[in-house]
Amino acid sequence: MSNMSVVSGVPTVVVPESVRFKAACPDCRERFELAATAIRLAVGASRRTTFYSFTCPRCGVAVRKPAGERIVELLSRGGVRTLRLHTGNQTSSTPSAP
Repeated sequence: MSNMSVVSGVPTVVVPESVRFKAACPDCRERFELAATAIRLAVGASRRTTFYSFTCPRCGVAVRKPAGERIVELLSRGGVRTLRLHTGNQTSSTPSAP
């Protein structure tokens, strides 16, 4: 049996709902585990614009932490919802009018 699923022609990895990630809050210093649904990953054009975020279950503060390549890979494979941030350097595929 395969762990892959195809939705609209795009292969996706089927991840069990029991996948959890260890995290910590920089404000209250609480350590906890979060389900993939409690984390958001934003992938930008640089390290500065690539991060993951969550809300601390203890104190309620919004936490944002940088995400390097390894973290991006782990969170993506673990089923964390990912937002691809647009860059201002995108080129149009439509030819210019003469």
